Amino acid sequence: MEKSNFVDQIRIFCRSGHGGAGSKHFMRTKFNPQAGPDGGDGGRGGHIILRGNKNMWTLLHLRYYKNVLAEDGQGGNKNNMTGRDGKDIVIEVPLGTVARDEETEKQEVEILEHGQEVVWIKGGRGGLGNAKFATPTNQAPEHAQPGEPGIEGWKVLELKVLADVGLVGFPNAGKSTLLSVITAAKPKIADYAFTTINPNLGIVAYRDGKSFCVADLPGIIEGAAEGRGLGHRFLRHIERNSVLLFVIPADSNDHRKEFTILVNELEQYNPELLHKQFLIAVSKSEMLDDELKTAIKKELPENIPHIFISSITQQGLNELKDMLWKALNESPEVSNA
Repeated sequence: MEKSNFVDQIRIFCRSGHGGAGSKHFMRTKFNPQAGPDGGDGGRGGHIILRGNKNMWTLLHLRYYKNVLAEDGQGGNKNNMTGRDGKDIVIEVPLGTVARDEETEKQEVEILEHGQEVVWIKGGRGGLGNAKFATPTNQAPEHAQPGEPGIEGWKVLELKVLADVGLVGFPNAGKSTLLSVITAAKPKIADYAFTTINPNLGIVAYRDGKSFCVADLPGIIEGAAEGRGLGHRFLRHIERNSVLLFVIPADSNDHRKEFTILVNELEQYNPELLHKQFLIAVSKSEMLDDELKTAIKKELPENIPHIFISSITQQGLNELKDMLWKALNESPEVSNA
């Protein structure tokens, strides 16, 4: 896991720049040795900014970027010269990145669009020079403001994959094989549990140049919400999907029970996931006859649309694409309860 190129969570120490101090200075000229205060303001400390980049899919580039320290603002100077602002630090992140404070766990920033820039941690304000404090009754102020300190602390960047459709199912349900057939993605496929340990994305080419994005999510097992198996580390990626396609293999011992376990894990992790649209694909159906399909249909929830597919023979794949496209572009009032 540590050597994986897919990194979806990073912990970093951040500190925005301190503001520069204001200057305390009095102008003295050849003809007027008491010309008055002319101390300039200090410069603002550097911000830490997050910028969305659609060409990024992971936080890998930040793995060894443990300390993000923005530049301090420079102090003010004579002749009412304002100090230079500290240089901002811009961190590019993939779309779907959420930034939060580690201590409070409060979400601070969410990046969803390419080119979106958000000032994540503001730099300290520069102090005012003594020229700003001159009044008719105090024409020679002897004080200037210090700059405000920057903000520092441990922060967490968390990536939640942005995809239209999420494939949900037990290990070895056929999700990766399905993704490899309907898209150009090349996920790892093998006959053992947890072949997929990172989300895989693929683009489905639909009719008339249309397309949509599908994510193959790591297999869920009973108790995943409490940390069993791969735990809830990857359950957060499901939050972004508009439609959830439950992939249940035809050779399952109890199709209804398998679906119920999967839904229960989603509910325990985040009850709001139950408001998404659910679809069911019965995979590995190439060996089923009509009688077996009828028997399986009776085990499936009546209010959830379903389809029988086979990635090997490509049975039902065009119909599946139609079903997914319809689900993504309509707002059916169907309860998943």
